[in-house]
Amino acid sequence: MSIEAGTRFGQYEIQSKLGAGGMGEVYLARDSKLGRKVALKILPSHFTDDLTRVRRFEQEARAASALNHPNIITIYEIGESAGFHFIATEFVEGKTIRDHIRASRFTSQNALEVAIQIAGALVTPTREGLSIAISNRKIS
Repeated sequence: MSIEAGTRFGQYEIQSKLGAGGMGEVYLARDSKLGRKVALKILPSHFTDDLTRVRRFEQEARAASALNHPNIITIYEIGESAGFHFIATEFVEGKTIRDHIRASRFTSQNALEVAIQIAGALVTPTREGLSIAISNRKIS
């Protein structure tokens, strides 16, 4: 599945592909109503007939939307457009830990600081009565 720039999903216009994972592809999109960048996670079309996958995809969004932590992205909306299910989230620009390690700029002090931030984000679901499984879906 590859969606071209300019394709619209409701109020969201695709700008470029950011990546892919087991539950879909993620695109940079523009929210035409609010004029902001968003990340749009789209469930592949071959999963739209699989109600179990669709429910799991939507449950992921609902669970994450219940969390409030500076190191956990904000969920804006779940929706469906042109037969595709999507999750619109906050877009956070930056580099991954992997990028920093590959560039050899990752010191032991950096590792400690990042580990503390990750630990804070991972403990948030349990504080809010949710399963930790939802927060370790995408740590990179």
